[in-house]
Amino acid sequence: MMSTLDLVIAQRRRDLGGFEVGRVLPYPQRRMVGPFIFFDHLGPETFPAGIAKSVDVRPHPHIGLSTVTYLFDGEIMHRDSVGSEVSIRPGEVNWMVAGRGITHSERFEKARAHGDTVHGIQSWVALPGGDEETDPDFAHYGRNDLPTFEDGGVWTRLLAGEAFGIKSPVKTHSPLFYLHWTLAAGATAQLPATYSERAAYVISGMVEAAGHSFGPGQMLVFAKGVDAVLKATVPTVVMALGGESVGERYIDWNFVSSSQDRIAQAKADWRAGRLKLPDFDNAEFIPLPANPPPPPTPPM
Repeated sequence: MMSTLDLVIAQRRRDLGGFEVGRVLPYPQRRMVGPFIFFDHLGPETFPAGIAKSVDVRPHPHIGLSTVTYLFDGEIMHRDSVGSEVSIRPGEVNWMVAGRGITHSERFEKARAHGDTVHGIQSWVALPGGDEETDPDFAHYGRNDLPTFEDGGVWTRLLAGEAFGIKSPVKTHSPLFYLHWTLAAGATAQLPATYSERAAYVISGMVEAAGHSFGPGQMLVFAKGVDAVLKATVPTVVMALGGESVGERYIDWNFVSSSQDRIAQAKADWRAGRLKLPDFDNAEFIPLPANPPPPPTPPM
């Protein structure tokens, strides 16, 4: 691979039933970047008014991770089993800590009523060993809660973690950074040098890195210890992410854990109805897949 890049990952299209996403992580050759173990690019997807409820993501469970939702456009209604009911809109962050177990739904209610274009990123952050069984929790951060700054044609919103001497108010459990960048044509941005694992995902536009050009739907995973630099050749939007490894993890369906036995228990609990459904959305749920799924993904 190019000297400063370990890997380039192209999104793979996945049908979630009613809409598609671009799946980036996990990837066979690179399951995690820092604690980030899952990364989906949603949209932009235009929904007409009156879309069927089957498009919604019905209540489903998680353990051992935090889900992170961030939107560029549109609106999604979030409900969960710790009593949260909140709409997320562009520039805002929903940070849901699953810990020992949580359930939630995500519904396109604005789109159903009025029509909407939805565009965003959903990622999962694996919890470190001491926090895998923490109490579930949810926090919503408005766009004015998150630090923004601009320099040399690069506009930055710091979604989570620490970068460039600035800290986001979002509560995290391990060292990480998560950035939304908008770069003017010709602008150069450098990923934080203080983290051992770093990547950049191109939402739109075009960048140059390591002497090559990269476009939308590509994630550039940088080698440890190198200067991780991007130059935009046209107006460009990038998500930058990374941090320190939290160690080996299994991932199976919606569950993440350092223990296969813990995942087996979570699956049994969901199958038996032992996990509480969202307080304001408990009339239906996604059942455990009927066909026996493959064994949990082995640790990286």
